[in-house]
Amino acid sequence: MPEGADQMVKNKRLLTDRTLRSLPPAQAGKRVEVWDTVVPGFGVRISDGEDAVRPGKAAKITFILYARFSPTTAPTRRVIGTYGAMTLERAREVAGQWRSMIDKGVNPAAVEAERRTVAQREAEQRIRHSFGNVAEAFITDKLARERKGKPVERDLRAFFIKAWGDRPISDITDLDVLEIINKKKRTAPQMARHLLTVAKRFFNWAVDQRIYGLKTSPCDRLIASKIVGEKVSRHRRLTDAEIFAFWRATARMPYPVGPACQMLILTGLRLYEAADISWPEIKDGVLTVPASRMKGKDAKAREHMVPLSRLALDVIAKLPRGNAGPYLFSYSGGETPLRMTSKIKRDLDRRMLRTLKALARQQGKEKDPRNVKLMPWVNHDLRRTIRSALSALRFPQNVAEAVLGHVPVGIVGTYDIHEYLDEKREALELWAKRLDVIVNPDRVGNVVALRR
Repeated sequence: MPEGADQMVKNKRLLTDRTLRSLPPAQAGKRVEVWDTVVPGFGVRISDGEDAVRPGKAAKITFILYARFSPTTAPTRRVIGTYGAMTLERAREVAGQWRSMIDKGVNPAAVEAERRTVAQREAEQRIRHSFGNVAEAFITDKLARERKGKPVERDLRAFFIKAWGDRPISDITDLDVLEIINKKKRTAPQMARHLLTVAKRFFNWAVDQRIYGLKTSPCDRLIASKIVGEKVSRHRRLTDAEIFAFWRATARMPYPVGPACQMLILTGLRLYEAADISWPEIKDGVLTVPASRMKGKDAKAREHMVPLSRLALDVIAKLPRGNAGPYLFSYSGGETPLRMTSKIKRDLDRRMLRTLKALARQQGKEKDPRNVKLMPWVNHDLRRTIRSALSALRFPQNVAEAVLGHVPVGIVGTYDIHEYLDEKREALELWAKRLDVIVNPDRVGNVVALRR
């Protein structure tokens, strides 16, 4: 028992919240103990009043248990917690649990140490398995090797890591995913569809790793058509007037943007297939885009050979060659390729609209230029424009598809690996001549005949 058994008996009382709040401080430099009448050996220790928030009241009240914690040791006091940080009810409950352990020959200190170890391990695991850390592993393991890895990484950071970075990945639910998708759907349905695809890819990858405590993906039952709506196929292609405005605008845009945009409409390449062109990829008038930069899943992408038309070679001939790096279109001396941002697209649209208005005034088609509009278009619509023009020029389907770098599906794609290099050269040269007619309508004798 505590020193001074008489004093302990004298200081016994039923501990309540009201009692604890009314306890006076101990004398300076001393401590006072008050023992509970409910749980044997349970009580509180009162410090002096130097730091008391309320004058005349105890500054600090500590819950303690006095017991023989081991059969071979003398009785001692052990701290349970501090009043305020722990409730009286919880402290009394812990004291009762400790006494039950002692009666069974179990040392509460060992149990508490194990509990703290488990809690620390779980806390560390929550950090290791946080969404942000798992996403970084996904970026390094998966996206770093993909052609479109950088844009996906950007969206993953901007929408998902920003929202869930510190949360354990196993805590993310379908409602969390829907909150982000539905918010974006109201302003940009196509972007919402893309974000759902990114989320599905990420969570499926995390499940496959088997190390993040994730058994199923929260996106398993999320279907884009039911959440965002049915995907609408695009049919947009640029008119001759819009092609004229595109070429006029890009001809006036400075390096590297202008020439890079012109390569898009001259080659039919996808956006970053053109923006990431390097000098070693061009040889003897042919651009060879390696498979690593071509679209394709599960290593099914193939390299794409693009015979460059005379007009495309003229664009390339005007590019600076003194850059230290290999990339044709670059703001960093060729060290890194051009990134085609939304800001660049907005500038291009403004320039095209200005040209369309001037063209309408010149032809007398529209007295009020405010009525002239540029219908929304995306870079992929250029490929549709070229593909449609090749059909109008009467090139067979397999050649027109080869120009765009499309691999035939099924058994044909497996066995027919012919490059159609001569056919593509003829197609792109005729398309360049057709383009020249559109952008230079006053040039005499510049006529493109349809193929028989």
